[in-house]
Amino acid sequence: MHRANATAPASPTLAGAYPAGADASPSAAGSPHHLPLAAVPSAAPDDIYDEVAYAYDGTLEGLLSAIFAAYERHENPTDVVPESRLQPRLGQRVAAIPTNMSHAARVLRGVKRACGWRAAHAVKQVSCSDEPDAGTAAYRFVRYAMDEQKRRNCERCRKRSSCPGRSGTGPCPKMRGRALSDITHPAVERLFRISRSISQECEHLRQFVRFQHLQGESVGDDTGTEALGFARVNPKASVVPLVMDHFVERLGVQPFIIYDEVHELAGVYDGGDWHLVATAGQGDLAGALPDPTADEALLSEAWRAFYRSVSVGARYHPELRRQFMPKRFWKSLTELQESPASLRRPTS
Repeated sequence: MHRANATAPASPTLAGAYPAGADASPSAAGSPHHLPLAAVPSAAPDDIYDEVAYAYDGTLEGLLSAIFAAYERHENPTDVVPESRLQPRLGQRVAAIPTNMSHAARVLRGVKRACGWRAAHAVKQVSCSDEPDAGTAAYRFVRYAMDEQKRRNCERCRKRSSCPGRSGTGPCPKMRGRALSDITHPAVERLFRISRSISQECEHLRQFVRFQHLQGESVGDDTGTEALGFARVNPKASVVPLVMDHFVERLGVQPFIIYDEVHELAGVYDGGDWHLVATAGQGDLAGALPDPTADEALLSEAWRAFYRSVSVGARYHPELRRQFMPKRFWKSLTELQESPASLRRPTS
């Protein structure tokens, strides 16, 4: 990666606490062992901090920009955390890292070139996690993977004459992807665990998303007859961006919306392309959506009847059911909701 000399911004808290050129430090007053002012090195205000934390906007691009800034500033931040979750430690300087799309693209290309596409995908997954140390885990893994590329030993390699890594034109093919497989290293182990939990959450969404058919007049289509699919989800991580491609491939030109109630994020597909819409501070998204179609109640009841017909009562296992089907998804599953017919009181 490109490195450039840059000076970290001065702290707004303690910068200028002691006037430059004046003997105003607390230890100077009345100390018999005080050195002359000329012998005391003039330290920058940031030198009083032992650690530095990077704060980014919580997106993948913001995380990659923070990793780029660490290389550019020649710093090793102890924490790389979204701004909304940052809790600075005592004696820790905080540096706000702005999102730079070009810097993020360079970091992602570098990770793919040096570590392979699996490592780049793992970094993408970790950026969607709600774990407080997810950003730090991604940064430490990228730092470790890049350092491993520099420590390669090509003396006994039979392809050292034509290896792009030996000539400096590219990474070593044998080292590519090896960093992610070294799960005994702490930098890899933490990223691997978070990435695996995100993969499991993505699989849960692929299995337990249930779409409701809404009228299509309010979505801007030309015909006004095509229904809109709407689904509510409440995952443990913001994995809607990771599963949108799956549902686009499955549903084709059918427009749909997947609304994450926990993270207030909606994935919107208009039949041609999909994009993300942040709904924070805008209330419940369902209030702005059109009404269900006329046959939605009939289709839901048919699905419940099918679910009851294929179930085997003798094999009912509540504990195993909660293990494979987490209870937080039950309120969005059509087959586990009471039908209006069963809730209707019998007439005398």
